[in-house]
Amino acid sequence: MEKGMVKCSANYIPLSPISFLERSSIVYGEKVSVVYGNLNFTWKQTHERCLKLASALTHLGISRGDVVAVLAPNIPAMYELHFAVPMAGAVLCTLNIRHDSTMVSVLLKHSEAKIIFVDYQLLDYAKGALKLLSEKNINLPTLILIPESSSGANAILEYESFLATGNTDFEVVRPNDECDPISLNYTSGTTSSPKGVIYSHRGAYLNSFAAILLNEMLSLPVYLWTVPMFHCNGWCLTWAIAAQGGTNICLRNVNAREIFQSIAMHRVTHMGGAPTVLNMIINAPISEQRPLPGKVAVMTGGAPPPPVVIFKMEELGFNVTHSYGLTETYGPATVCTWKPEWNPLPPNERAKIKARQGLNHLGMEETDVKDPSTMQSVPKDGKTIGEVMFRGNTVMNGYLKDLRATEDAFKGGWFRSGDLGVKHHDGYIELKDRSKDIIISGGENISTIEVESVIFSHPSVLEAAVVGRPDEHWGETPCAFVKLKDGFSASAEDIIMYCRERLPRYMAPRTVVFEDLPKTSTGKTQKFVLRQKAKDMGSLSKKSKL
Repeated sequence: MEKGMVKCSANYIPLSPISFLERSSIVYGEKVSVVYGNLNFTWKQTHERCLKLASALTHLGISRGDVVAVLAPNIPAMYELHFAVPMAGAVLCTLNIRHDSTMVSVLLKHSEAKIIFVDYQLLDYAKGALKLLSEKNINLPTLILIPESSSGANAILEYESFLATGNTDFEVVRPNDECDPISLNYTSGTTSSPKGVIYSHRGAYLNSFAAILLNEMLSLPVYLWTVPMFHCNGWCLTWAIAAQGGTNICLRNVNAREIFQSIAMHRVTHMGGAPTVLNMIINAPISEQRPLPGKVAVMTGGAPPPPVVIFKMEELGFNVTHSYGLTETYGPATVCTWKPEWNPLPPNERAKIKARQGLNHLGMEETDVKDPSTMQSVPKDGKTIGEVMFRGNTVMNGYLKDLRATEDAFKGGWFRSGDLGVKHHDGYIELKDRSKDIIISGGENISTIEVESVIFSHPSVLEAAVVGRPDEHWGETPCAFVKLKDGFSASAEDIIMYCRERLPRYMAPRTVVFEDLPKTSTGKTQKFVLRQKAKDMGSLSKKSKL
C-alpha cells in the first residue's frame, strides 16, 4: 500500500439495504408503497410503521443478533418485518408457510428465535410447534398474531397493537460490520439436520441492486408479489422495490384469476415466480385471463423452466427473464442475459436459449462449471458435465451452527451448488441434472431421503426409492417405487396417506408403483432407471392437487 493511503474513508458506514427505506420515504414519500386489497400505505407511512415496529421489538427485549421469526404469506406485515427486524439490530428468519408444526418447532429450536410473528391462518401450526417445544422444556418464543382485522383476542398479543407501542423517533441499530447477519433462511432439509443459511447486510444490499439490474427495473415499478417473501427474502426484491420507490402489490393467495386481475387493476410492471406460477398463468381458463395493460417483466427461477412455458408466456405478452440460484446465493445468482443477435431466431429456438441459466449477475463475482475433483473448468462445448460453482459477496456467510457443512460447501474456495451443468461456447451455463436427487416441486426442494425414510417406516414396506415425476402444475412431484414384504399388503393410497400423516403434504408421493427395485452389483438402487420410468409415465394432470 502506498504511503499515506488509508484502507477506508473515516466516515465509512457498513452497507445495508435498510437504508433504502429512509431514502424512499424522502424521495417517494407520498407514493404508494404497499397495496393489499383495500389497504394502502405510502412510503412515508411504511417508514414510520417500520420505525415503530423496530422500537417495539427493542421494548420487548430484542437486541443485536437476536433472531425474530415470521410465519406469514405475502401480506404487508411480512414486508414491514423485512425492514423493522434488521432496523432493531436483529436477524429475520422467514419460515416456509407449507411447513407443518413439527418442522416449525425444529426450526424455532435451531434458530433460537425470541419472537415469532404468525398469520392468523397459520396460528394452529404455530401453536402446535410451541406445544412440541414446551413438551421438551425448551424456552418458547413470544407469539405475536397477525390478524386480518382486529380479533379482540386479549390472550394473544396482536401485530397492530404491538406496533403502536413503538416510537417513530427510534434510532436505527445499524450493523457494526456489513458482514453481520441480516436474515436466516432455511433450506428444505431433513428435520434432524436443517440448514440455516446466513445472509449478510452486504450480500443483501448487493443482491438487491443486482435484482434491480437483471429485472431492468426503473424508478417507481409496480411489483406483484407472486414470489414467496419467505423464500430467500423474496429473492431480495423486498429490499430492491424499496430502493426504487416501487409499489408492492401483496397477494395472500396466488392463483391465475388474482394475478390477471391485479395486473389489470394496478398496471403491474414486474413480477416473478417459479415455472409453476408461469404454468398456472398459461393454462388459466379464458374466463380468468385479462388483456395486459402493457409489457410485464417476469423473472423466473427455482427450477429450469420448460421452453414451451416461456414461449407461451411471451405469446401472452409477458417478457420472461430466466435466473438461477440457490438459497445459499440469496436466490438469483445468474441471469440468461438476452443478446440482440438472437432476436431473428424462430420463437421455439429463442425459448430454448432463454431456458439456459446464463452467466453470473453483476452482484456475483464468479460462476463456473468445474470438475469437482480437479477444480478445473470444463470446456465450453455444451457437452462436458461439471458442477456449478460460485464465489463472491452474494454467497452466504455459512450455515448456522454447522461448521462442517459450511467447510464442505466451500471446499476448494468455491461454493459448490450440487447442481450439474455444461458451458456453451458463449460461456452461458445450462443445468443438466441434480447431483443429490433433490425434487423441485413448485419451487420448493424436497429431500428424497426424508420421504424414503418415512415410507420405509411403514410396516408393510421392504424397500423404497423416490424420484421426481413430471407434473403439469408443480413441475415435478414425488414418485415412490415400493417393494412390499412377503405376506404383507398395502395400496398406493395407503402409502400416500401414511406419508401425508407424517410429512408436509407437498412432500408426500402422489404416485406409488409396486415393483422390485433395480440394483447395482453392490446393492445400490439405480435411480437413473427409476427416473426414466417415472418420465415414461408422462406428466400428472394439472387438475390434481397437492
